[in-house]
Amino acid sequence: MHSLLNLLFEFAFFYPIVMSFFWISGGLYYYWRRERHARPRTDPPPLDDAPFVSILIPCHNEGDNVHETMAAAMAQRYPDFEVIAINDGSRDDTADKLNALARQYPRLRVIHLDRNLGKANAMRMGALAARSEYLVCIDGDALLDEYATHWMVWHLCSGQRVGAVTGNPRIRNRSTLLGRLQVGEFSSIIGMIKRAQRVYGRLFTVSGVICAFRRTALHRIGYWSDNMVTEDIDISWRLQLDHWDIRYEPNALCFILMPETLKGLWRQRLRWAQGGVEVLLRHSRDLLSWRKRRMWAVMAEYLLSVAWAYTMALIMLLYVVGLIVPLPTELRVNSLLPTWHGMILAMVCLLQFAASIIIDRRYETGVGRNYYWMIWYPMAYWLLSFATTMTAVPKALLKRRNTRATWVSPDRGIR
Repeated sequence: MHSLLNLLFEFAFFYPIVMSFFWISGGLYYYWRRERHARPRTDPPPLDDAPFVSILIPCHNEGDNVHETMAAAMAQRYPDFEVIAINDGSRDDTADKLNALARQYPRLRVIHLDRNLGKANAMRMGALAARSEYLVCIDGDALLDEYATHWMVWHLCSGQRVGAVTGNPRIRNRSTLLGRLQVGEFSSIIGMIKRAQRVYGRLFTVSGVICAFRRTALHRIGYWSDNMVTEDIDISWRLQLDHWDIRYEPNALCFILMPETLKGLWRQRLRWAQGGVEVLLRHSRDLLSWRKRRMWAVMAEYLLSVAWAYTMALIMLLYVVGLIVPLPTELRVNSLLPTWHGMILAMVCLLQFAASIIIDRRYETGVGRNYYWMIWYPMAYWLLSFATTMTAVPKALLKRRNTRATWVSPDRGIR
């Protein structure tokens, strides 16, 4: 029994360290092979025959953001495109502002849905109304970089089996500690993970805030699922299970608003965690097929993260019980406070962030100013991951089937 407890502690300690080194090595390999001598962001590869593109922007209560979002979408350095805004039952002045913008921008079309049916449904309506095979999708509060459409469409045109491309979200609200931590997170964690996953061939998810799709691929799999709490994770898995390739393009930038309150951050990350569990429950049987083996690494990575959360929960439970009743020596947990383990985790985290600065200096200047704040990141990230996973698993298991996932306006931070 004593060896079992030691095994739990070793897994709880070594899992985040091993994953960090996996992400660092994968991210640096991707950078060395594909980014080090790549074209600058402002000089994307030429397209011999630039196809017509549809930019889809679902909106729900986005009255404060639609002017900025539409202006950025209209400023694309791409020869031929349309913008379709889908107003999904907004209760504020989104509809009136979109109608006024449609008169201002000839490229803009607006679709009004009379009630809130969720982002997945809004995206499906936009895709069906689009006049292009190539769909660029962003959120209603996101600012699309002027070269982003060109970079993503270039990938879609480069291979017939490229079904989707995910871009590089960047945080634009940084007024609090949580905001600064997320600047580092999107650089050193999310960006690193996507690079590492591309090295072994499959992505866990596209970034729903900025992605592009081949409509033929979406049509084959039935478009977005309106009963999944995270439609972006689900669409990513279904595309790859249907043998479509998903690529990551770090030059396709998109500037986004993120929560800067603990409540808003908790709600967002809980939704992400629940979405991962729902996708795993829905598609786990399909993944047993040998033909789907390239998804096994993605599934294993996610299962290990869930196992780590429950391992931490068991260690904490033993500690609390040990405070109330005497436990045998082989089950006694003396302390939850990190000692030298915490120092090692902090150093590995800072090493990971340093590697991300080397990579991300191509896309954003001044990221290093947040280096100091990243000393708090191991505690913030891993505790949040633990808590949301513990909550998400029973929530996903108890969720009623075929319940439509509707819009819930998120915390957009302090600007």
